[in-house]
Amino acid sequence: MPLMMSEEGFENDESDYHTLPRARISQRRRGLEWFICGGWKFLCTSCSDWLINICRRKKDLKARTVWLGCPEKCEEKYPKNAIKNQKYNIFTFIPGVLYEQFKFFLNLYFLVVSCSQFVPALKIGYLYTYWAPLGFVLTVTVVREAVDEFRRYKRDKEMNSQLYSKLTVRGKVQVKSSDIQVGDLIIVEKNQRIPSDMVFLRTSEKTGSCFIRTDQLDGETDWKLKVAVSCTQRLPALGDLFSINAYVYAQKPQLDIHSFEGTFTREDSDPAVHESLSIENTLWASTVVASGTVIGVVIYTGKETRSVMNTSNPKNKVGLLDLELNQLTKALFLALVALSVVMVTLQGFVGPWYRNLFRFLLLFSYIIPISLRVNLDMGKAAYGWMIMKDDNIPGTVVRTSTIPEELGRLVYLLTDKTGTLTQNEMIFKRLHLGTVSYGTDTMDEIQSHIINSYSQISSEKSSGSCVTLLPSRKPQSSAPKVRKSVSSRIHEAVKAIALCHNVTPVYESRAGVSAETEYAEVDQDFSDENRTYQASSPDEVALVQWTESVGLTLVNRDLTSMQLKTPGGHILTYYILQIFPFTSESKRMGIIVRDESSGEITFYMKGADVAMSTIVQYNDWLEEECGNMAREGLRTLVVAKKSLTEEQYQDFESRYNQAKLSIHDRNLKVAAVVESLEREMELLCLTGVEDQLQADVRPTLEMLRNAGIKIWMLTGDKLETATCIAKSSHLVSRNQDIHIFRPVATRGEAHLELNAFRRKHDCALVISGDSLEVCLKYYEHEFVELACQCPAVVCCRCSPTQKAHIVKLLQHHTGKRTCAIGDGGNDVSMIQAADCGIGIEGKEGKQASLAADFSITQFKHIGRLLMVHGRNSYKRSAALGQFVMHRGLIISTMQAVFSSVFYFASVPLYQGFLMVGYATIYTMFPVFSLVLDQDVKPEMALLYPELYKDLTKGRSLSFKTFLIWVLISIYQGGILMYGALLLFESEFVHVVAISFTALILTELLMVALTIRTWHWLMVVAEFLSLGCYVASLAFLNEYFDVAFITTVTFLWKVSAITVVSCLPLYILKYLKRKFSPPSYSKLTS
Repeated sequence: MPLMMSEEGFENDESDYHTLPRARISQRRRGLEWFICGGWKFLCTSCSDWLINICRRKKDLKARTVWLGCPEKCEEKYPKNAIKNQKYNIFTFIPGVLYEQFKFFLNLYFLVVSCSQFVPALKIGYLYTYWAPLGFVLTVTVVREAVDEFRRYKRDKEMNSQLYSKLTVRGKVQVKSSDIQVGDLIIVEKNQRIPSDMVFLRTSEKTGSCFIRTDQLDGETDWKLKVAVSCTQRLPALGDLFSINAYVYAQKPQLDIHSFEGTFTREDSDPAVHESLSIENTLWASTVVASGTVIGVVIYTGKETRSVMNTSNPKNKVGLLDLELNQLTKALFLALVALSVVMVTLQGFVGPWYRNLFRFLLLFSYIIPISLRVNLDMGKAAYGWMIMKDDNIPGTVVRTSTIPEELGRLVYLLTDKTGTLTQNEMIFKRLHLGTVSYGTDTMDEIQSHIINSYSQISSEKSSGSCVTLLPSRKPQSSAPKVRKSVSSRIHEAVKAIALCHNVTPVYESRAGVSAETEYAEVDQDFSDENRTYQASSPDEVALVQWTESVGLTLVNRDLTSMQLKTPGGHILTYYILQIFPFTSESKRMGIIVRDESSGEITFYMKGADVAMSTIVQYNDWLEEECGNMAREGLRTLVVAKKSLTEEQYQDFESRYNQAKLSIHDRNLKVAAVVESLEREMELLCLTGVEDQLQADVRPTLEMLRNAGIKIWMLTGDKLETATCIAKSSHLVSRNQDIHIFRPVATRGEAHLELNAFRRKHDCALVISGDSLEVCLKYYEHEFVELACQCPAVVCCRCSPTQKAHIVKLLQHHTGKRTCAIGDGGNDVSMIQAADCGIGIEGKEGKQASLAADFSITQFKHIGRLLMVHGRNSYKRSAALGQFVMHRGLIISTMQAVFSSVFYFASVPLYQGFLMVGYATIYTMFPVFSLVLDQDVKPEMALLYPELYKDLTKGRSLSFKTFLIWVLISIYQGGILMYGALLLFESEFVHVVAISFTALILTELLMVALTIRTWHWLMVVAEFLSLGCYVASLAFLNEYFDVAFITTVTFLWKVSAITVVSCLPLYILKYLKRKFSPPSYSKLTS
């Protein structure tokens, strides 16, 4: 296919995308409709945003020169180092909350209606009938927001008032986190949070490096190694930082947490010292120091720190159901206006007709019930309470009580990997030597082999002096290659695993050992109980812990040597000559060590099978076994070695150092030199490590897939690991292909790769963050369209902002509801951007669960949360909302019939308390008891997740169902009113009594008709309401003729009207259940 570089060419290529032109036309058509439906609101908000932007102009971010310890020398004014998560301040709180409330058409409408009652000519009934419900709704909302806001304020204050030591010319002073400025020298102790972005100058560790924990920044739980600037680390004492004249040049603040460019310059030394600074010399805010004490110079504060730039502002979330009901209330409002105009027209526009028009509008204002918001808000609170009280999902917390119905409408679930799907605990599972394979149950054999081989070596050592050892090796190397015994192969493999890594053993200082003497004492004592291993990857730690379990223990490591302890307690020392770290390009790491006792030089290497298969000697089992392990969900590493002679090593070292000094293509030259060693290496073994999944992840993902939810995994981890977990968690089912999107950097590459992907059908997509960025830059629409057709998508190496960006893309392009679930600080942006955010309280702290709308303790709980609670909340709210509307419509129909019969008089049919009582005490309990209704049992909903699929279409609440309710209301209202007018004899009061009693009975019967599963509270509510009404008849003598109520004629008239209004509906419901039953009823029968 020819590559089209012009944008039009690609988009209009019919064979590529049939759907594009159609999408454009539909957008054009929506212009006028858009303005009427919501355009005015959009224009208002954009104007206000513009005003706000003018008030607080964004400063351009600039690169900066920071003088050590001299904040006053800064040319610019930098932001204050304070954390602020609040939405409002004291002045904006009330206006802000009111704006959020009156943004809803419903509430605004009621405000206008209530205010109109102060005008005498328009007054209908009592003021309290309008103001009480409105006041109640607003009070509840303001109190709820105030409590939330106060909690946020307390959390911020706690963070901002943490104390840190600041180094000044006069010594150390304590300073609050919020008072730290650019240029300050700050001392951070072990286990303390780093308050702002700093360049790492000095540490108490003698290696000149320290570990930091970054789980709140990038979600990875492994520790990262940071290196101090060598010029300042070499200074004799702390105070000398002020005696030198030095500055740091730092690039402008950026989003990328994995890169940094800067220079350190010391001017007062004779040739000025220049050091280049990279990511390993930085300490980002929100990370925690894991070892030693560090001193850094602050370069970015407040809003300019990486962690703040990577978090997005939380938006106020509004559920889809609320938006749909808002649309329906607009439709009702149009009906109301139309009805009033019709009435005035039939009246013949006599007299002050516009005043009559307004009076009619007020008379019929019950078409839009104020109790709708009250009922729904109380319903939401009830659902939240039910979720928190559910014993099957203990520890679940509802933090945003306004969107429980969203849980029933989700189409996309975006999940984090580390700590969400997996426990982030690595376990060594398999060692394969080619002819023999060891699993967890046969590790003791390896242990006995190791003990034997080391005891032999030590006995050889003790019998003869070291001199006899060397000749005994000579014949072996010159003799023809014999197959080694299993024992020696195990010995070699375990030794390689114990040496080829980047792990450092850390000893926790015991009580009573001061920080200064910690090293001197601990170095001698390698006791097992207080040793922990630290590395930049949990896989490596698992391997080293395994070698310890079989008898070969790593006890000490610094920059130049490593010490291993044998099963017999001997210490073996190895000098580290070179180390080649793991990179995502090379997919392997290597190390060259010299054995202290024998002087042998060995090059060990381990890496992914893709990279290693070409490096090791020919063999027939590696590829097959790697495939087998990957299918079991194990992460595989191939381990190999090569013995080097002294001459070979010296030759390599000189070429390597020369390559490291070259200015052009340094990386390429270095790689070429290293590759000269990576030839014909001896394959030692293949290891398999398992990242354990959280409990019940597989069945949960299976259930969500059957429920029609598409699952995307967004992770900061490596591509291989992500693919491996996607398979083992059954995110990608066994028989599905996986399309790994090749790394692309330019528009042309992206185009070709997208075309290659389009030809595949029904296969999962795996893409890295960088490639994704390129695709979205040039072909956003096309990429999203293709990705949405995939059964599963895995994005690896995603930054926090990218995760949030993907969520927004899905919302924008598909218009479907999204849910994000994560457990680390790096998932917060994604959780806040999604329509519904779920946080897991995990090892990575509580940041995600505090920012989320719902907080759960385990991933498997999400199944019940969506299938049972989400489904019920949505179906119940839909029924409740429509029933409350029906309640308002029926009384408005009666008012309309009444007015038209009596010469279109704008006189209320029911006065004062009857109206208030109707909306509250007489019908409130049974209508609200609909929140207890359920169509199927929770067990059924979990057994048949396909039931959930129906909900995403939104059929429980649509214009169709709404119209059915409108027709029912008109039919019932008409029957009740005409019936009462036909059957009353003399007194007009009788009409009111007959029609009102029949109305109450009809409402109670309609609730009974709507309910699908009875609950004892529903029965209580029905009888309670009926009892209240009968009891209150005695007090309502100003509205009713009590003597007439007690007669038999009254009773039969009421009964007749009620039967006529309800019986046909019961018959229709029965026929519908018989001839076209809904999907859930097939399961319950």
